[in-house]
Amino acid sequence: MDTVPEARSEAAAETAPAADAAPTAPASVHPHLLFWVPALLRLSLVFVAAGVAWWLFGVVAGLSLALLVTVALLVVQLSYLHQLGEWLHHPHSSRLPDGWGAWTDVFARLYRLRRDDERHQEELAEWLARFRQAMQLLPEGVAIMDDVLFLEWCNPAAERHLGLTLDKDKGRRVTNLIRHPEFIDYIILGRYEQPLTLAIRNRKLVVQVIPFENRRQILVTHDATETERLEAMRRDFIANASHELRTPLTVIVGFLEIAMADPGMMEATRVAHLKLMTEQGQRMQRLIEDMLTLSRLESTEFPLKRERVDVRALVEQVAEDARALSGGRHEIEFSVEGPDVMGSLDELRSAFGNLATNAVRYTPEGGRILLSWTRGPNDLRFAVADTGIGIDEQHISRLTERFYRVDKSRSRETQGTGLGLAIVKHVLLRHGGKLTIRSEAGKGSVFTASLPNTSLPG
Repeated sequence: MDTVPEARSEAAAETAPAADAAPTAPASVHPHLLFWVPALLRLSLVFVAAGVAWWLFGVVAGLSLALLVTVALLVVQLSYLHQLGEWLHHPHSSRLPDGWGAWTDVFARLYRLRRDDERHQEELAEWLARFRQAMQLLPEGVAIMDDVLFLEWCNPAAERHLGLTLDKDKGRRVTNLIRHPEFIDYIILGRYEQPLTLAIRNRKLVVQVIPFENRRQILVTHDATETERLEAMRRDFIANASHELRTPLTVIVGFLEIAMADPGMMEATRVAHLKLMTEQGQRMQRLIEDMLTLSRLESTEFPLKRERVDVRALVEQVAEDARALSGGRHEIEFSVEGPDVMGSLDELRSAFGNLATNAVRYTPEGGRILLSWTRGPNDLRFAVADTGIGIDEQHISRLTERFYRVDKSRSRETQGTGLGLAIVKHVLLRHGGKLTIRSEAGKGSVFTASLPNTSLPG
């Protein structure tokens, strides 16, 4: 009687789909019948063959044939049982053996179960990879701890926020890694209803622990440094703007009260008061215009509209405006040695004009101011050099802040709003450029507005 040889990956790959596609038994057929009926038929065939041999060749031949067939069947069953045991040590659908008889159905079912399990594992691995990729890209820090606060996993944002290193710190207690008294108290007390705000590594973090499952906790961190900085800027801006507007309003209201209280005011006094109120009103108008300009520059609702800018005409106009403001008190010259650029004419006129105006305001009478447009190795430069009062080095880094003034009294005398350099900075940022300042107290200053070579016309 022939037996079916063992078949490895090739046979399994060929036969398993066939087994998968084999018709299933009708729902009315009991599963036990599917096993016992074929088995009893095989045994019947063995007995019939043995009986025929008995009848033809005698009792010895019949019993010998029955014994040989029985032993062969037993060897086949033990062989398949051994193959099944070997496969269970290293289960894989491509290594599943073939079968004969009842083993065909057993191996087919195992193949389907293993194939489904491998597909589920692949889907789980894919989802896990997506989850880890999403965690890697999150700006929020996420760290997973067990019930005794040992670190199990964290994403790169948590490493940056808390100074952790997953490869080195995994398995260590979080309270030993983050030695901050407020954080330790927060963890130990377990009052997780409200987040905790911490100052760690020169950053302001909002930290919250979220319990999940029975033996794990999630530590979430949010970097609020930029939010806090913007909030501080907003508060400072409102306070400074209110202060700047309060002074001229006080002057105007005060003079109006005086005029109303004294209808017979002398003509000369009335004219002087009207002149001062006009100056203060113009000051408020300039301040409001600069505030609106700065707001527009920072808004995403007003994208940069590029056009070809005739730089020679622009610099000539800026120089003429500077001469008009100077009233002949300064020597103002300009030179243009660079090409035209693509950008916003109005914004560049505002930026260049603010630099020239500042030079006029802070240069003593008889001083010299030079406006120049040149092409550098990697950029295009509009520079304003003056022989003015200069600036101490400690103030240079803060000059572009809103309402920042080195000398407040002098700034009011020169009718400055305190927003000019902030406007210059934002115009250059919109054009991909930057502002550099070189100055020395008592020896003048050089303000350079640089634009990238990408601003050149195509």
